[in-house]
Amino acid sequence: MDLDDLRTYLGKDLEAVQALMLSSLGSDIDILNKANDRIFSHSGKQLRPMLTLLCARACSMGHVTRDTVSFAAASELLHNATLLHDDVADGGKVRRGAPTVFALLGGRPSVLLGDYWLVKAMERILGADNDVVSVIKLFSKTLSDLAEGELFQLQKADSGDTNENDYLRIIFCKTGSLFRASAVSGAISVSAGKEKAGTIAEYADSIGYAFQIKDDIFDYEGGASSIGKPVGQDLMERKITIPLLGAFRNAGAEKERQVRSMVRNLDSHPEYKEQILGFVKEYRGIEYAAKRLDDFVDTAIMRLNSLPDGPDKDWLVRLAIFVGERNK
Repeated sequence: MDLDDLRTYLGKDLEAVQALMLSSLGSDIDILNKANDRIFSHSGKQLRPMLTLLCARACSMGHVTRDTVSFAAASELLHNATLLHDDVADGGKVRRGAPTVFALLGGRPSVLLGDYWLVKAMERILGADNDVVSVIKLFSKTLSDLAEGELFQLQKADSGDTNENDYLRIIFCKTGSLFRASAVSGAISVSAGKEKAGTIAEYADSIGYAFQIKDDIFDYEGGASSIGKPVGQDLMERKITIPLLGAFRNAGAEKERQVRSMVRNLDSHPEYKEQILGFVKEYRGIEYAAKRLDDFVDTAIMRLNSLPDGPDKDWLVRLAIFVGERNK
């Protein structure tokens, strides 16, 4: 699937989301407008607002509301706010193939701009016509999850003892939670009811897991051409992700103990990086990660069985497949 095909399908609904984002961010402060324009000129896939729109339409036989557009805009505003903050926390100089706001203007403007986008996301939700409290709770939970996920990952980077349950908790908090909020808010926006909203939540959880697993596979084999950062960057931050966990499963306890020690000492021994990358290749860690990714994609598609058939449900299936097969 080509995302441009999905953008064309969503048509005026997606155009309305983008227009609302632009109008939400307008200011008479020149530095703010220039920074906003730069972010828009290097916008990402916009998966989250498209997910909001598709979930609303799939739950309502193709209809969206003013609230759907507001919640879709909020999801993308919040997503970009977290990226602006992440770049400061991680020292990120490049994102989406271009210099970050942090790289161009420094940490303080990047944090302030992230705060601005976050507040604008909340304003879009507070301006909704119906069920504002439920959606505020959804997005507030996402912000809490994001903070907890980052801190838990830092804790595990120090201890070096991340297991698969820890990993799944981290990637739900850092990635899956916003996928869930984006999708479920779409269902709420068309008064879908608890049963359909629950189905949408389970679908979104699964594609959230799949999306992050795919990113973590890129860290071992993707390279700068795929995701705008070199192979092994996450590893150099001592993050133990699913390809390495898969290699541990295949290598045995003694080899796992040795490699975990190497990961803990990467700061002082960066030369260990190539050895660990070789270990993951030798013990088929990427293959294990790919199998787990496929499992989550299959689960996402299965969760849609209870929704009425129609083109929007078909696009949700295609979106799940895209998440697993994308090359960037």
